[in-house]
Amino acid sequence: MSDQTITAAYYRGDKKFSVELRTAPEPGADEVTIRIAYCGICGTDMHVYHGNMDARVGFDRVIGHEMSGTVEAIGANVGTVRPGQKVVVRPLDPCGECPACKAGHEHICHKLKFLGLDTDGAMQELWTVPAHTLHVLPDDLRMDHAALIEPVAVACHDVRLSGLQPGEDVVVIGGGPIGVLVAMVARDAGGNVLISEVNPNRLAIAEALGFDTVNPVESDLQAVVEARTGGKGADVVFEVSGTQPGVDAMTAAAATRARIVMVAIHAQKPNIDLFQFFWRELKLIGARVYEPEDYEKAIALIAEGGIDADTVITDVSPLAEIQTAFEALDRSPIAMKSLIKVGENA
Repeated sequence: MSDQTITAAYYRGDKKFSVELRTAPEPGADEVTIRIAYCGICGTDMHVYHGNMDARVGFDRVIGHEMSGTVEAIGANVGTVRPGQKVVVRPLDPCGECPACKAGHEHICHKLKFLGLDTDGAMQELWTVPAHTLHVLPDDLRMDHAALIEPVAVACHDVRLSGLQPGEDVVVIGGGPIGVLVAMVARDAGGNVLISEVNPNRLAIAEALGFDTVNPVESDLQAVVEARTGGKGADVVFEVSGTQPGVDAMTAAAATRARIVMVAIHAQKPNIDLFQFFWRELKLIGARVYEPEDYEKAIALIAEGGIDADTVITDVSPLAEIQTAFEALDRSPIAMKSLIKVGENA
């Protein structure tokens, strides 16, 4: 594959992308080159688009990490995959030497490199990555559906850390893409799920997916939860809204000894009702990205139909129209997951 010319989309700052030709690098000894099929636009990518991560990514970066593709070429030391296999990338490159890595927590490495932010990503036809990041897909898995594996893995990690047991009552605060995926994974694990969301379009999508919902602007969330649970409250609460009202609601809706999982990234430090943690013996659990087992669980869920991928994917645009796709997503009140079709034969 020497000196292949490919199309890549570069972030140039000021909400601008340029689609250009570049020469694809050869894979190193421990690397694999992937021909990208689809790449999703996530919340972090939108933060890049808005200029919130310019100091980190610069203005010559190919972003994107929610992807699917096929192995194009492998390095000399790679024996885990072969050309032609369908794969996804778990886009974490830990140092292997810090205290977190030595304790077996490589996913939250002190010096973690996130592929597609700290390195070039998947918004290009060929992407070269470390071989250890790959997960092989079933041959019959649709490639557009496979592009959801990374965000579904986030949800799998969140639900796994919550310790959710079948029959427990669950509240998901925030019905955006990750919130809806958390709800689907929690339902698959046997939870009785209620989604709290203020956007009527997202509420409609959640209801179409079969979830009970509440708009906390129109109804008292705590009262709704208590009515559903006989006054007990929710056994597990996922805070996915990233808002102060969401943080207020997470303790108000929680049952005695409930587990609260902090999924959202809060731009400012929220005020937290610590008295409720004392009074009800609550647990607060941080959940950042994912581990290999979460990826394998996500692959299985999507392959088995546990995730309604067709409903979650609301639009698909070609790589040449990436600028328009970001602009449209930025102003859309109804979009959930937008995909970029990178490969011509995807």
